[in-house]
Amino acid sequence: MTTPSSEQDKLVRVLARGDVLALAFGAMIGWGWIVLTGTAIQSAGSVGAILAFIIGGLAIIMVGLTYAELASAMPKVGGEHVYSYRALGHLPSFLCTWAIILGYLSVVAFEAVALPTVIEHLAPNYAVGHLWTIAGWEVKATWVAVGVGGSLAMMIINYFGVTTAALIQKVVTAMILLVGVLFVTGALFEGETINMMPLFTQADTGVVAGIVAVLVMVPFLFVGFDVIPQAAEEINLPYKAIGKVLMMSVILAVVWYALIILATSLALNSTELAASSLSVPDAMGSLFNAPWASNLMVLAGIAGIITSWNAFYIGGSRAIYALARAGMLPAPFAKLHPRYKTPTNAIFLMGFLSCIAPFFGRPALVWIVNAGGLGIVIAYLFVAISFVVLRVREPDMPRPFRIRHGKLCGTLAVVLSFGMACLYLPGSPAALSGAEWSIFAGWSLLGVGLYIHALRTYGRAYSDQHMMADL
Repeated sequence: MTTPSSEQDKLVRVLARGDVLALAFGAMIGWGWIVLTGTAIQSAGSVGAILAFIIGGLAIIMVGLTYAELASAMPKVGGEHVYSYRALGHLPSFLCTWAIILGYLSVVAFEAVALPTVIEHLAPNYAVGHLWTIAGWEVKATWVAVGVGGSLAMMIINYFGVTTAALIQKVVTAMILLVGVLFVTGALFEGETINMMPLFTQADTGVVAGIVAVLVMVPFLFVGFDVIPQAAEEINLPYKAIGKVLMMSVILAVVWYALIILATSLALNSTELAASSLSVPDAMGSLFNAPWASNLMVLAGIAGIITSWNAFYIGGSRAIYALARAGMLPAPFAKLHPRYKTPTNAIFLMGFLSCIAPFFGRPALVWIVNAGGLGIVIAYLFVAISFVVLRVREPDMPRPFRIRHGKLCGTLAVVLSFGMACLYLPGSPAALSGAEWSIFAGWSLLGVGLYIHALRTYGRAYSDQHMMADL
């Protein structure tokens, strides 16, 4: 029988501090800030949206603190997989990692739909060749081709090694930051505070419901810092520094989203926001009164697609690789390229699933975001519980990045993660739709099948032997 351990190659430590920061921050800013900022402001009001992102950001920071301590204590590929295995055991570890893989795949698939969508802003008539209609939206051949082409390009970049992917990540993230600074500066000098009205949306559902609707977006938009622990065996930093860089990336992302919402609400009034399909580029164009400014922001959005796409190819493929290496997924997914040291089959799987997404058209954008968001917060909950368990059961475990008041922070992370998960359940103002539950259920059933297959093929003893050797 072929076992995952038969692959003798190891991942190589090549990622420096700047690479890691660009990887996580670039993953978190992505494309969502371009397409969802206007929706957030309309749902909760300008201040309501900022407040929602700050509340959600604080929750993510609490979870991030648990990640930072665990990542520095156990710098092994797979991140959540390793922490939950040590604290909770075999099955919870699989459930946790399978949930975060859904989150990563949702981002990768989201970008495959986002790219052809944003190209429409630059070339409005490029989508031709009717294929079919989904949820009232026409899927067209050239539109699908752009999404599939982008997916294949990102797959190829990641196939040729993490060093190449990290270099691209740094360059493109720097471009996004420059455009963002230009946008916020322009808004502070040229924007109008009257445009920020209403500060809180007064709809029939009330102020709180509007803020909750924006809070549901937060886990999806902030996912990305957890790419750092996924790639831990490729990071060439002192273990304590891994935790510091992780927390820095989360704080920078909170500040980024708050400033983008502020700048957009200063630039466009509520009527202009309602008429805008891409609020941030339209806000940029309004501030500078020039089409080039709007197009520049669209290009920054495309750059965000690249950084997020790239980071989650890295994170998702490493999570799949980690499960396979532990005998929880079929052995071929534990294969590393002999030269580039990349998990090639895991990358191919990510690429295949990403290529499928555009065939479902733009309605898939919202379905994928929400279903993946639930997977993300479930993984966060598992990690927070693992953090608390290890603090109690193994108080003397070496922790290079040991946070103060750990039990309190861990308990808060558990409560906040559980609270975020409840936002997706029936009865919540932002409960998942039938299509979104179908995506989540389908992914869960696939996981059950693969888990049973792995147990029958390798057995739990193999996983225990492999994981204990690493830990």
